[in-house]
Amino acid sequence: MAARGARIIPSASLLPGNDPTTLFTGSGMQPMVPYLLGQPHPMGRELANVQKCLRTVDIDAVGDNSHLTFFEMMGRWELGGHPDTYKRSQIEAMWDWQVGVLGLDPTRLYVSVYQGNAALGIPRDEAAVAIWQDLFRGAGIDATVEAEGDTFGVSRGGRIFLYPESQNWWSRAGTPEKMPIGEPGGPDSEMFFDFEPGGDDRDHPATDTPRFLEIGNNVFMSYIRAADGFEPLPRPNIDYGGGFERIAAAVRGDPDVYLTPFFAEPMKRLSSICGRSYESATKQFRIVLDHTRAATFLIGDGALPSNVDAGYVTRRLMRRAIREARKLKIEGAFMTRLSDIYIDEADAYPELVRKKQDVLKAVAAEEAQFQKTLLTGEREIQKHLERHGSVSGDDAFFFYESYGFPLELTEEFLNERHAAVVHPQGFDEAARAHAEKSRTASAGRFKGGLADHSTKTTALHTASHLLLAGLQATLGRHVHQKGSNITDERARFDFSHDAKMTDDQKKAVEEYVNAAMIAKAAVTIRTMPKEQAMNEGVEGSFWEKYPDVVNVYVVQDGQGRIWSRELCGGPHVENTERLTVFGRFKIQKEESSSAGVRRIKAVLED
Repeated sequence: MAARGARIIPSASLLPGNDPTTLFTGSGMQPMVPYLLGQPHPMGRELANVQKCLRTVDIDAVGDNSHLTFFEMMGRWELGGHPDTYKRSQIEAMWDWQVGVLGLDPTRLYVSVYQGNAALGIPRDEAAVAIWQDLFRGAGIDATVEAEGDTFGVSRGGRIFLYPESQNWWSRAGTPEKMPIGEPGGPDSEMFFDFEPGGDDRDHPATDTPRFLEIGNNVFMSYIRAADGFEPLPRPNIDYGGGFERIAAAVRGDPDVYLTPFFAEPMKRLSSICGRSYESATKQFRIVLDHTRAATFLIGDGALPSNVDAGYVTRRLMRRAIREARKLKIEGAFMTRLSDIYIDEADAYPELVRKKQDVLKAVAAEEAQFQKTLLTGEREIQKHLERHGSVSGDDAFFFYESYGFPLELTEEFLNERHAAVVHPQGFDEAARAHAEKSRTASAGRFKGGLADHSTKTTALHTASHLLLAGLQATLGRHVHQKGSNITDERARFDFSHDAKMTDDQKKAVEEYVNAAMIAKAAVTIRTMPKEQAMNEGVEGSFWEKYPDVVNVYVVQDGQGRIWSRELCGGPHVENTERLTVFGRFKIQKEESSSAGVRRIKAVLED
């Protein structure tokens, strides 16, 4: 891409610093959205990079041959291109790289193009169709265009497939109908690799089959939503993104991404540790390799294992990897031996290499802690079995709640002793009862954190949300609430941080809160599933004590700026302007509360 004039830019962090809507960087496009929406990029108009990404929505699907939690995206962008030439330059660059440089067989490539929407006044993407036909024709391939119908598929020589916006349209809002006035968007065109030439004639790229794997996508941001429809952008933008692991699988002609060079050396090391081959325990190998890789990069970007936010995901990935490793008969520590390889091979990410020892130390500490948890759980289950002769579903939940011992490990432990969980459905019943108890405890905790629900106490409670957001903006995303006590006179707020704040830092936090107050930001409530809130990066502590559906308090001003977005269950003002009635926000004291925890005492006063 650099040979075609693109400037190479570095990968952004897995923890997005300027996007409060999500917990992780989940695509190569995500860090580039401000520039695709019109903000000038300091490196110029034509850019390329490899972006590290993480997605957890499909975590349970990891174990098949294509799903990953951590992956890398190759991207090329042309910002403000000429409307007559930008599609050709981008599609040709994509073709030249994948066919000319990587050597993919063009007879095994298929593409999708936007079919248009007459009702919205958006025509079929004829320009993209013509460019693809030219490229296929140059390779000696007759590229037939297929529209959806009874004969839709490769049977008629279909090479270019037309799809609606559900498949081939991009905007932040989703489909064109949902786009607000003033938002840009446009059609996209995707490239697929055929792993089973000569397969079912009815197959086509969007078929739910492992035959076709998407290896690249061009987004043509060429329209803007106007009051009376859609208008062409005078200087459109274009984005190409392709998953490196998927492209590598296509180059090998094997759909298994775990057989690509990204996993070769770690797989050899894992096989040596457990004394088994990849083929003999494929699913376990895949989960261990993927989750260890993801946790390594997450820790490198600052998401240390914890019970909240991004750190919660790191912990979940590591513990799932350890549980799967036990099925490979790996009883002791092993993750640092895999992480070591991932770091040494991460030449493209020097920031991870520089932090190698810190990352390995964090991995080792978390693994040791969970291994200890597993040993304690096994010992307690054995004692229970000797005393009572059986383990019920309710007992199994007790082991999970008290010792962090998962149900599947309890079942595995009992199977080895030729026993079983009696009435296993009792585990789910106990879990539901625990969730209800947690709901009640959560409500009580919030009431206990507030001296009363008076107007002044409620105002200080809302201010504490802004305080936390201000601390994160000033000190970093590692800051989270560790406790609070709020009266009508002051807010006492504990937060995670390991150093005394400077006067400048305290001033910056005060200015953040006071700016939010005079911004007249509305405080609204969004109800959503807890897992969705976690994936979207909603701030919150004590996640385990919340029910499955949570309230998210959003503080957003009339200009669209989000000042705070946090889980809560207490009372709040309806607008931050109400806080100004009591004066300005001031930090009176900042001191140590305990190891790694600081305490602020703050007031609202003239």
